Amino acid sequence: MKSAVETLNPTRVRLTVEVPFEELKDSLDAAYKKINQQVTVKGFRKGKIPARVIDQRFGRGAVLEEAVNDALPKFYTEAVNEAELNVLGQPDVDITELKDNETLNFTAEVDIRPAIEIPDYSGIEVEVDAVEIADEDVDKAVEELRERFASTAPVERAAEEGDVVTIDLEAKVDGEVLEDGVASGVSYTIGSGELLEGIDDAVKGLEAGGEATFTSELKGGSAAGKESEVTVKVTQVAKRELPELDDDFAQLASEFDTLDELKGDSRKRLESARQFDQATQAQERVLEKLLELVEVPVPEKLLEDEVRTRKHNLEHHQLGQMGLDLAKYLEIQGKTEEEFDAETREQAVKGIKTQFVLDELVNKEKLNVNQEELTEHLMRRAQSSGMSPDQFAQAVVEGGQVPMLVGEVARGKALAVVVEAATVKDTNGEVIDLDDEDDEAAAEGEQAPEATETAAEDKADKTEA
Repeated sequence: MKSAVETLNPTRVRLTVEVPFEELKDSLDAAYKKINQQVTVKGFRKGKIPARVIDQRFGRGAVLEEAVNDALPKFYTEAVNEAELNVLGQPDVDITELKDNETLNFTAEVDIRPAIEIPDYSGIEVEVDAVEIADEDVDKAVEELRERFASTAPVERAAEEGDVVTIDLEAKVDGEVLEDGVASGVSYTIGSGELLEGIDDAVKGLEAGGEATFTSELKGGSAAGKESEVTVKVTQVAKRELPELDDDFAQLASEFDTLDELKGDSRKRLESARQFDQATQAQERVLEKLLELVEVPVPEKLLEDEVRTRKHNLEHHQLGQMGLDLAKYLEIQGKTEEEFDAETREQAVKGIKTQFVLDELVNKEKLNVNQEELTEHLMRRAQSSGMSPDQFAQAVVEGGQVPMLVGEVARGKALAVVVEAATVKDTNGEVIDLDDEDDEAAAEGEQAPEATETAAEDKADKTEA
């Protein structure tokens, strides 16, 4: 077999392959054997039909077609390996010449990972938000904890903002009560926004036994998205009572003996959370600076697949769970379909570039992923997926996604290397040491910023495996 490579553009090549006919022998033998098992010819036992009879009865062309289909993947792979190409996706193959007992010639056009030159990134400088915790922030955190320990007490008066009401609901569409449109004994805090739009105005001013009717668009159920006439009846009004902010509350709500100790712990927790946010912000801004330094051509076909995958996931997974379609989502977001498409394409481009650059960094810095790092990452992914580690690990192995997880960890380590080399200052001009926070943020972000479990990654992993 002989092969040659023609560069069509920085992300696509054409392979020209010439195969001597004798190299098709194994595939021809396999083709005759396969056809033998599929057909019957009077006078011959199944599987024992001579090749010349198959040629006469079914045509030599059918045998050649079967043989070529069997052989092409092998010859294509040999050509790719010989040229040391880093291919993406499936090739477009065209058989240019097939002469029986002489030769097989074909071309294969395929996307490849572009050659990327990583420049010196040690001069990158970014600014992040300073970690500043005001007394008001601490008070707010303690107040939120206080809200969690609130109790309720029934009152004999009209419902007000913040009250907890017990209600019965009945929803009608086109005058008919929905099968799944009736609910009794629902507890609802007025002003929480957790139920239907319009319900707050409907129940305010009602006492126990009072009812009102309002119109609202249903968020879920059999009539999701439709206008419904909803009748709400209040069966109880209760006032929320907050515990006193004192040492007794600190002992009730925490392991601390005094309110001052509780507030001190709240401040530390807020500082820790802000430091983590700061590290994440540093990662994002360093990555943006890095991408500005590198010229990264994007394969058009890969980009189109990525855009299609992102739109599909949004429409059929995320929006579906919220009872929305794309049109309603765009209406809520205040975007046109053209603006949405442009935004999705921009995000897809960034995602693919991010993956290419970080993968190149992995190679340049010779970064490896050990078993402990992979296990830790798997545990985090399992937790975020709602599955047990064993279930998630089994799904990953069965789906052939282990290389994908390894890639996620490696890209997280590559980004951490760049962040470590960069100069990060806060808005007060102070240089930030992100050693501890950065390690944690990188661990959380190992799924490769903007480019995780997308068409770009799936295609790359599958074709490179």
